[in-house]
Amino acid sequence: MVGIPVLIEAALIWGPAVWTVFLSFTDAQGAAPTHVVGGTNYTFLRTVDPDFWPAVRHNVLWLIEFTIIATPLGMLLAVLLDQKIRGSRIYQSIFFLPVMLSLALIGIIWQVVYSPQYGLINGILHKTSPNNAINWLGNPHLNIWSVLVEATWRQAGYVMVLYLAGLKASDPVLREAAALDGANAWQTFWRVTFPTLRPINNVIVVVTVIESLRAFDLVYVTNGGTNGLQLISAMITQQITGPGNRIGYGSALGVVLLVISLVPIIGFLVQQFRQENRR
Repeated sequence: MVGIPVLIEAALIWGPAVWTVFLSFTDAQGAAPTHVVGGTNYTFLRTVDPDFWPAVRHNVLWLIEFTIIATPLGMLLAVLLDQKIRGSRIYQSIFFLPVMLSLALIGIIWQVVYSPQYGLINGILHKTSPNNAINWLGNPHLNIWSVLVEATWRQAGYVMVLYLAGLKASDPVLREAAALDGANAWQTFWRVTFPTLRPINNVIVVVTVIESLRAFDLVYVTNGGTNGLQLISAMITQQITGPGNRIGYGSALGVVLLVISLVPIIGFLVQQFRQENRR
């Protein structure tokens, strides 16, 4: 029963991944004849392509933002909602709502919010005329930060749900014992509750890294991943489906993204295997 899913996984996931690695060493381009070119594609993306390093920086910025803002915000929401406050289920639904929406739809919603003509933010700032309105998504110096707000809106709800699951599963006796020993709420969380969330923390680390690397929908809906919103994932689509159908070069970008993504995944699996061996 395990063999059939493994075969399906190999055929639909690992087979195309291996083929992508091969194509990255070729000049595959649409229906034209394919020739092996060695590491030419990797040399080009590293030394020539003007969009590659900005895309790397934006992916790193995405990861930093998720780490220092979205994850702590999700943890804070989870801790507050775990206090059994009145209407907590309603609040959970509100904060989790963005997670249920597709990222493309989230991008469209925020385009309305950021609109220079009738957007909510410009309206609050009283910049209602086209001459003084802030072009949040058109300005290459602002749009990456504007899109990161959209991503945080969704990611915080996702992290909140994961931490809520961990908090519900933690033993309340430990917190009661800490309270009897005189620990305040801050000390109880960091010294008693937080250590029990280690499995959840491991999952969130992996999810955060993967989500920041595969970020695509929001920037592609906004402007196709150009003009200050370059990301590696968007570049892959641009190269393979854009003019020229540079499949070989797009595959090289995909391999770079795959290698970077495998680092946290392998680290997570190694840690899980070590924990199982200790048991």
